[in-house]
Amino acid sequence: MVTYGPICKGEITSLLGQRGSQSAWPHLIPTLLDSSGMSLPARKPGHPPSLPQGTQAAQALVAVVLRLRQHFPQRMPQALELAEGSWAWVVLLASVVTEALTLGFPTCLGIFFTELQHEFQASNSETSWFPSIMIAMLHAGGPLCSILVGRFGCRVTAMAGGVLACLGMVASSFSYTLSQLYVSAGFFTGLGLCFSFQSTITVLGFYFTHRRVLANALASVGVSLGITLWPLLARYLLEELGWRGTFLIFSGVFLHCCVCGAILRPVATSTAPEARKGPSPTTKRPAPGCPAACVRRTLRYLAFDILWHNAGYRVFTLGVTWMILGFSLPHVFLVPYAMQHGVDEHKAALLISIIGFSNIFLRPMAGLVAGRQGFTGYRKYLFSLSILLNGLTNLVCIASSDFRVLVGYCLAYSVSMSVIGALFFQVLMDIVPMDQFSRALGLCTILESISILVSPPMAGFLLDSTDNNFSYVFYMSSFFLISAALFMCGSFCALRKKEKQASQARGEAALEPALPGEGTDSSEKRLWTETMYVTSV
Repeated sequence: MVTYGPICKGEITSLLGQRGSQSAWPHLIPTLLDSSGMSLPARKPGHPPSLPQGTQAAQALVAVVLRLRQHFPQRMPQALELAEGSWAWVVLLASVVTEALTLGFPTCLGIFFTELQHEFQASNSETSWFPSIMIAMLHAGGPLCSILVGRFGCRVTAMAGGVLACLGMVASSFSYTLSQLYVSAGFFTGLGLCFSFQSTITVLGFYFTHRRVLANALASVGVSLGITLWPLLARYLLEELGWRGTFLIFSGVFLHCCVCGAILRPVATSTAPEARKGPSPTTKRPAPGCPAACVRRTLRYLAFDILWHNAGYRVFTLGVTWMILGFSLPHVFLVPYAMQHGVDEHKAALLISIIGFSNIFLRPMAGLVAGRQGFTGYRKYLFSLSILLNGLTNLVCIASSDFRVLVGYCLAYSVSMSVIGALFFQVLMDIVPMDQFSRALGLCTILESISILVSPPMAGFLLDSTDNNFSYVFYMSSFFLISAALFMCGSFCALRKKEKQASQARGEAALEPALPGEGTDSSEKRLWTETMYVTSV
């Protein structure tokens, strides 16, 4: 039985277009049929050939289609890409570029801080809302990105994010109030960057299974490249074109996210939801139009079920949310702090580039070390330790504002930042199953966005209240980072101890029925219980 799909129809149409017009179609049929071993009924001289009727017409059409398939093969492959295949490295390269464009961009916003403050005659707290809204939307769009990925796929979502980010920057170049800048560059550009970034990270987790730690570390190198290049480019364009012309140039740069998104071909995966322990509770399913069904579906997309049942994910999410309150402050206020203490504008912008350039080499090294077999169960503690080190290094800025001291601070800061960036997604993948990663990342990022939205304006209010004393900003950053590190490390240790006790209790309960019995039946029971014990461990 032969089916006629859209591929055959497209091939016939393209062939007609190459032959000139549809009037040439009757003269083309005899040639194709003769080559396939069929013939047409006799025709009168000077008249075009007539198609056979009934069964012969269907056979003639089948013969034409078969010949067209031989001469005009399909242009695009229909098979899905394989995980760990050759195309996975192309996707990894696209991930590097996407992270450089999306996550690296907010680090250069501090360069525009003083310029925007003078342009709109605004205070520190009012100007701080611009970078905070953009970074918040970069994280808050996670649940919406998860819905779009499930509906349209990672490729379409990433390309749509590039278009949205471009349009947001075009609109921001024509803004004449800070509120317009909040909506255009803050909301729309941040949301577009979120779509491109999270789609790329999600599909990267499916392309790499055995080398996932190394892939995440190499992909995070893109953030380092962005942190290195964005401040230098922003400083140069700001002097040549002003902030409006610079934002217009940035809109064209963000269109490269569409190119990277087009590379994200669908991947053939065998991942399935893991089996739950014990029978699932039976609940009455509400009607599709019931408000309870809408609430349940919304909570499912927001991954509150994972937050409720997975204690490790709960600790990770709360700790990271608290950490972000202090983690983003140096990126926003380091350049104004250096300029206030007499550092040249170019040298102040170079400080952010030093952090990014160091991360280019440190992030792959951190990924290689964390990817070793011996670190499999200790990545969570290494992640917490790096957060603690990051908080302690911020105290260096309080001690001195000399440029050489600030360079040393940037180098020490980049060490801890590289470990955080290389392990963030991998620790989350270790805590939750891969089929739940997109939803878990969405909830984690939307909680982070609340911290990001509040943190810079809170620091700006602190500056306005203390007559621009930046020492309090770095004190605030260190407090949140150090407390978050201690909370996460202590909670992970408590959960690990609890899991060991539960495992020992299950092992003793499994071995106890097999001890008193003897004979064939008892030996079979002993073998069965021992096998179950090893599997559970």
